[in-house]
Amino acid sequence: MNILGISAFYHDSAACLIQDGKIVAAAQEERFTRIKHDAAFPKNAIEYCLEFSGLSIDELDAIAFYDKPFLKFERLLETYLSFAPKGIRSFVTAIPVWLKEKMFLKKLIYDSLKEVGEYEKDEVTLLFPEHHLSHAASAFYPSKFENAAILTIDGVGEWATASICLGKGNEIKILRELKFPHSLGLLYSAFTYYLGFKVNSGEYKLMGLAPYGNPDSELLQDYIEKIKTELVDIREDGSIWLNQTYFDYATGLRMVKDKKWEVLFGFPRREGEAELEQHEADLALAIQMVTEEIVIKMAKEAKKLTGANAICLAGGVALNCVANGKLQNEGIFEEVYFQPAAGDAGGAVGATLATQFIYFDEKRSPEFPDSMNGAYLGPEFFNIDVERALRKFKPKFKHYEDSDLFPKIAKILDEGNVVGWFSGRMEFGPRALGGRSIIADPRRVDMQKKLNLKIKKRESFRPFAPSVLAEYASEYFELNSGSPYMLLVQPIKEELCAELPKGYNGLPLREKLAVKRSDYPAITHIDFSARIQTVHKDTNPRYWSLIDAFREQTGCAMVVNTSFNVRGEPIVCTPEDAYRCFMNTEMDYLVIGEYVFAKKEQPEWTEKIEFDKD
Repeated sequence: MNILGISAFYHDSAACLIQDGKIVAAAQEERFTRIKHDAAFPKNAIEYCLEFSGLSIDELDAIAFYDKPFLKFERLLETYLSFAPKGIRSFVTAIPVWLKEKMFLKKLIYDSLKEVGEYEKDEVTLLFPEHHLSHAASAFYPSKFENAAILTIDGVGEWATASICLGKGNEIKILRELKFPHSLGLLYSAFTYYLGFKVNSGEYKLMGLAPYGNPDSELLQDYIEKIKTELVDIREDGSIWLNQTYFDYATGLRMVKDKKWEVLFGFPRREGEAELEQHEADLALAIQMVTEEIVIKMAKEAKKLTGANAICLAGGVALNCVANGKLQNEGIFEEVYFQPAAGDAGGAVGATLATQFIYFDEKRSPEFPDSMNGAYLGPEFFNIDVERALRKFKPKFKHYEDSDLFPKIAKILDEGNVVGWFSGRMEFGPRALGGRSIIADPRRVDMQKKLNLKIKKRESFRPFAPSVLAEYASEYFELNSGSPYMLLVQPIKEELCAELPKGYNGLPLREKLAVKRSDYPAITHIDFSARIQTVHKDTNPRYWSLIDAFREQTGCAMVVNTSFNVRGEPIVCTPEDAYRCFMNTEMDYLVIGEYVFAKKEQPEWTEKIEFDKD
């Protein structure tokens, strides 16, 4: 059975193909168009999935879209009616778009598919599972569990903003839903907006800023109190009620009412590139702590309702790896599984699996450790592809067999160089996991600054993640499970941490950055934590072998891993994308498969790119 899943038209469009219940291909449209968070119909991603499988559209048993547009339209109309006469301006703006595109989504999908290839419309079954069902399916069905609680949390689907479900065999039973406009995802996005980051893409920046907040300050406690008394009422079961007098997302064109927030918190909304102040970091920490409290309460309610020993999570909030780590440490469930593409892109995966196991009622056979193939589901390029793609640049390179390549790159990393690593299939989801990564030595004090300012062209406070051999992870981190998808933040071992200077919490942000916090400063966040990727030999043997070679060279069983892109651009997809990124940054070496490119040996590069804000 061949089923294509599509997520599109809101943000992070993607396509996924399953064959006989197996996920064989998945990719985000942004990787092909080079438009970050591209919301357009995923024509290129679909073409890739079909080409990978050798199928035509006519050979598909079904095409599934990840939500129900009519229910969304119902929510839009009801919301405007309930808030009337407020929001007339945004209503006039939104409705024509909905009438033109979303209301006639079935026709739009059929028409868009014609750009992919010819097909007989009557032969194509088009299905629309609900948004949060797609999220729940994306988390539960790929997991190894026969039975599990499922928690989905995001901004909003059709009506639901969070759900608690029970997964059992083929069945997913929705037990509890939180409805719009009350939404943890939208609450977190509101703070993302107020602190000067872009909604639907800057939430991870807010998470990265939070540890710079002063945990000992009275201001932090004041912010938490104001959030919990004025903005959100948190119930014991994890459900929340948001005071809409402070928000504008339901009917307005902004997330919040800026002036009311300014009065509440005592400072105006931060403008995009303005210097970050301590009170802004304190507010980021406040909402992060409130978010963690709500997630944990929701998980406890899921335990109460299901009695399950395991829980699966999806939805945009499941990408909050700090909250994920706190949830794991609570020990509410014996095991926790996070969908690696937890946001809307992963809805394409969920839509296919919901179709396979619910609509067609096919038998499910859970796989260990999961059926996501390490998230390596995108395009792969071979030697001939590399040579053909880069011929026009006349690059200088050397070819190495893997047995020579890994020690070579290990030595290059040990010398303090930054390496672009392009190997195997592209990752699906927001994290680079050793397929399209920039890697470096985590022991170097200057590496975080170098990577942020000279390579990534981004804010200096942003942390970097370690890729650590799974066999050695417990030597470096307080980690009692695998973290293959870089979705868990956990502390660094205490014995590896440095003693902080007196008065550290009161230092300005810039001065905090300069303090060495552990033996591995490049991957140690300001609160002595790290966003960990455990690398497993069976899912990515080349990346594992490279890190193992670095271990043999240095005694260190991990490398710095950040996504292979620059600010404002998606992660690279093709060899050409990789070479352009390499030549437009201060990366020292590039590895594409078995080829090594040294920056100092390359022909003069005249093409310049503008680094957009993201």
